[in-house]
Amino acid sequence: MKSLTVPLIKELDSIELSEVAAVMELKARRESIDVLNWATDYPYKPVVVFDIARGANELYLHYFVHGLSIKAVADDDGEYVHPDSCVEFFMRKQGEMKYINFEFNCIGTCLAARHESREVSELLTREEFKSIRRYPSLQREAFAEKKGIYSWELTVAIPFKIMGLDGANLPAKIYGNFYKCADETANPHYVTWSPIDLPRPNYHCPEFFGEIYF
Repeated sequence: MKSLTVPLIKELDSIELSEVAAVMELKARRESIDVLNWATDYPYKPVVVFDIARGANELYLHYFVHGLSIKAVADDDGEYVHPDSCVEFFMRKQGEMKYINFEFNCIGTCLAARHESREVSELLTREEFKSIRRYPSLQREAFAEKKGIYSWELTVAIPFKIMGLDGANLPAKIYGNFYKCADETANPHYVTWSPIDLPRPNYHCPEFFGEIYF
């Protein structure tokens, strides 16, 4: 099980989201998404790193991806984004197995839901989706898969309130994992931050989440 500590960067709350990546480049915690749990069937591994930090009321994530092909068909929050070029963050609170998934394609479209299990879940409300701030390096326009080598970035700010947390009184730790996938592309892949010991790709497995300290 991996672990990380999320630094508090107060100035993130006073700048535009478009400027957050530059600050996080210097002050955030940087991690790689580089574990191939299912290398036999899915050997492709793009370069994926993320920076993580927190402000007073939001968790900030900045993803950088470099690899083969790019795709963004989903353009409305609540649609499935895992068939596209997609990055994900799943979390649960300590002492619970209920969890929340936050999934984003490369233009910032979000799928997020509160889960009792993989099969039993409830999407965020439209207002909650709107409260998740996003700044993609690409334009917010859907497109079919493009072949070649591409790089893209995505900055997101997720309110602690949506995660069931109080930014002014955070717990010592939560549990979570970070993922990269692109199910329906020429180079499908399933890459994780913390390892998953299951026979087939499955990100909905809170028992394998890593530790995230505040």
